[in-house]
Amino acid sequence: MRLRSKPVLCNYYVTYRCNAKCSFCDIWEKPSPYITLEDVAQNLRDLKQLGVQVIDFTGGEPLLHRQIDQMLGMAHDMGFITTLTTNGMLYPKLAGRLKGKVDMLHFSLDSAHKEEHDAGRGVACYDFVMESIQVAKQLSERPDILFTVFRHNLSQLEEVYHTITQPNNLMLIINPAFEYNDVAVGEQLTEEELDFLTAFGKRKDVYLNEGFVQLRRDGGNKVADPVCKAASTTLVISPENELVLPCYHLGTKSFPIQGNLRALYLNQEVEELKQLEGRLPACEGCTINCYMQPSFAVEINKYFWKALPSTLKYNLSKGTWKRLLNG
Repeated sequence: MRLRSKPVLCNYYVTYRCNAKCSFCDIWEKPSPYITLEDVAQNLRDLKQLGVQVIDFTGGEPLLHRQIDQMLGMAHDMGFITTLTTNGMLYPKLAGRLKGKVDMLHFSLDSAHKEEHDAGRGVACYDFVMESIQVAKQLSERPDILFTVFRHNLSQLEEVYHTITQPNNLMLIINPAFEYNDVAVGEQLTEEELDFLTAFGKRKDVYLNEGFVQLRRDGGNKVADPVCKAASTTLVISPENELVLPCYHLGTKSFPIQGNLRALYLNQEVEELKQLEGRLPACEGCTINCYMQPSFAVEINKYFWKALPSTLKYNLSKGTWKRLLNG
């Protein structure tokens, strides 16, 4: 049973450029412009009319955009829930300008050890994350630590929890790694490792969407009976100011927005592509977290019930659950 027909989330790519070179990501290899403040203003108005509740300003590294604070402020003032994930390299410099504008601020950290974290990110950013935590605390911000889990760093969860997130009163978000396009992590978690994640996710101040775990146990999305609702729950806007369907990672078509996002999203050609969400050949076995999370929230099935406890836990901790329910 479908609970919501309107889209929930906008993944707004401010640029594909990045100052890191993560081994599990290819986005930093792409040439890219930066979005304009004028386009953001118009698109936010249309997103509001479409019923979108959450704006994720993403990249690349979103803090590379010199006007990111203005965009976040604009979205926040319009009543959107705002989210941003950063490698931390630029946060200490920009923290004062971002204060109060990001509802869900995530610092990426994949190990309690500098050498291991920096090796995975392809650049020395561990120290910036540690500094960012302290700067955010001084500003009374409430960031989270986003831990991307692979088999090789699974054992690091315990140390990150005990030495970094708990002492600093931070939420630890467990983000199971996923494969897409030609980017292969080559480390599918075993049943035993998934059991470990499930148990870890029940700890205090830990967020793990158990729907992600269940989907991996089931072998990912099935085109014959798709759980993915990427195109109908999420709008993806590229740095070129294009609407990308059905999702960024498997996008098959891009539509120039040209100041008319609402009409574009509702036109016949886009509607036909929405009907193919989760049914394209490349969708078989997909476990891409950023599209599955909103997919689990709009339709009652086993993934909805698996995801519900952790989703409530996180949004209660952030104080955003009332805004989501009212939307």
